[in-house]
Amino acid sequence: MNKNMVVSVNPHIYASQTTQTIMRDVLIALFPAVIASIVFFGIQALLVEVVCVAVAVLCEWAFEKITKRTCTITDLSAAVTGLILALNLPASIPLWQAAFGSFVAIVVVKQFFGGIGQNFANPAITARVIMLVAFSGAMTTWTVPAFADATSAATPLAILSAEGAAGQLPTLLQMFLGARGGSMGETSCLALLIGGIYLVYRKVISWHTPVAFIGTVLVLTALLGQQPLYQVMAGGLFIGAIFMATDYTTSPPTPAGKLIFGVGCGLITVLIRVWGNYPEGVSFSILLMNILNPYICEWTKTKPFGGVQA
Repeated sequence: MNKNMVVSVNPHIYASQTTQTIMRDVLIALFPAVIASIVFFGIQALLVEVVCVAVAVLCEWAFEKITKRTCTITDLSAAVTGLILALNLPASIPLWQAAFGSFVAIVVVKQFFGGIGQNFANPAITARVIMLVAFSGAMTTWTVPAFADATSAATPLAILSAEGAAGQLPTLLQMFLGARGGSMGETSCLALLIGGIYLVYRKVISWHTPVAFIGTVLVLTALLGQQPLYQVMAGGLFIGAIFMATDYTTSPPTPAGKLIFGVGCGLITVLIRVWGNYPEGVSFSILLMNILNPYICEWTKTKPFGGVQA
């Protein structure tokens, strides 16, 4: 008998991907959105991003030191959470509020539930929703982006809702490139698409959830006569569908589950945008579907090869 043989539980599959390499790819995919945020919103955008990432990493390190857990900051997941949160904030957000958001995301949502892989909801999404309630004024104050008309500081969704700021809608080209009001990382659909294509190419995510999410919003808003092209490119739909609804821990692992998850997110987003009090519904939709994720996983779990129905 080979004394070097190691007996362990399944699965006995070797893969080159690790948490660190996956998170590194996500950071690379977010880089175009970071560049776009700096181009459109200036150095303040970079400051918010640096603060969010630094506080997220520091909070993870400090909490794990205090609780004597294994330090996980080298897996880059805290940095990813901090950067995604930053890109979901307005460029004018006070830095201490941005830091508070990173603290909530890492300590309250992630570490209190056991760390990476144990959180029931996406940390960045949950922190953004909490910040929207706690700092509603700052979270809905938009900076006029560069290369845009002064009237486009108001978000297109606010203009479309007829209850928000009055103003003229940007052109579809401005919407696609990012010269419009909104959170600093959500405005450039082009930058987010580049990042999404990279993640699919690297097999970090699959197409199922983003396509189902965006496609559902497109179809439903077209049926409801709500200017579907603007609805698809406005708000946080692209960043939510590509970078947050695809979170491994809080979304289904099977293709069928991913499609159901994406359709559910799209449906809730449209319901909130069209009939809700908020002009935007992406964050709320992903958070609600995160809660339903265990049920979707149960409904769509696959039968092991050669196994019998439980």
